[in-house]
Amino acid sequence: MKKSIKIIFNVIAWIVLIFSLLMTLIVFTADRNNGTASLLGYIPLTIESDSMSPTFKKDDLIISHEIDDVNDLEKGDVITFWTLIDGQKVRNTHRIVNINEVNGNKNFVTRGDNNSRDDDISVYGVDIIGEWTGVKIPGFGGVMNFLRTKTGFFICVLIPMALFFLFELYKLIVVIVDIKRPAITTQDEEEIKRKAIEEYLAEQRNKNDQNKSSTQESTEKNEAVSDAVTEKASEKTETADTK
Repeated sequence: MKKSIKIIFNVIAWIVLIFSLLMTLIVFTADRNNGTASLLGYIPLTIESDSMSPTFKKDDLIISHEIDDVNDLEKGDVITFWTLIDGQKVRNTHRIVNINEVNGNKNFVTRGDNNSRDDDISVYGVDIIGEWTGVKIPGFGGVMNFLRTKTGFFICVLIPMALFFLFELYKLIVVIVDIKRPAITTQDEEEIKRKAIEEYLAEQRNKNDQNKSSTQESTEKNEAVSDAVTEKASEKTETADTK
């Protein structure tokens, strides 16, 4: 039972560590790349609006991948790209509805699945961040946004990592104590067994002696009672003869 609990704790501790390290990588790579994280070519992105509903919704987390060649993109693909909205450069994730080519350069007309008209600005290759892989985690984008804050990073990353290292330190101390503890030799084991056997035999002898003593006392009492009865009977007999 104890071994099973120990294994479960170890598994949980490693899951926490891996999750914390993954979140750390995502946060730091996002900070260094204008808020866009990339892990081995895969890009986790938080959806900021419902323009692509019902394909995915606000606060969903989607996974896109980097594109080696924009010429491989086709109508119907969902891409994330940089664009201007109200004069600000922001990320947007929409579906390609048309592809144009001007002087050998392709540009892509995009539209949100929940929108009735195409986007005002066409997308060029240099603006494209990645293509959606089809993977989404509903609602997890909000969690990612929280993890990017100082409070979220402290609670969900730093504290679990600190607890993991404290747990591993405890295990190391236990191992060191066990190593320093003198090992029991075969001779010591035999001596322990011998003493245990002697103690057991002594207890049995004491019990037997107590039983014998109780039996002897009972016998003496019975004999005394018998003698008393016999003596009284003799006295009655003598009295009867005298009469």
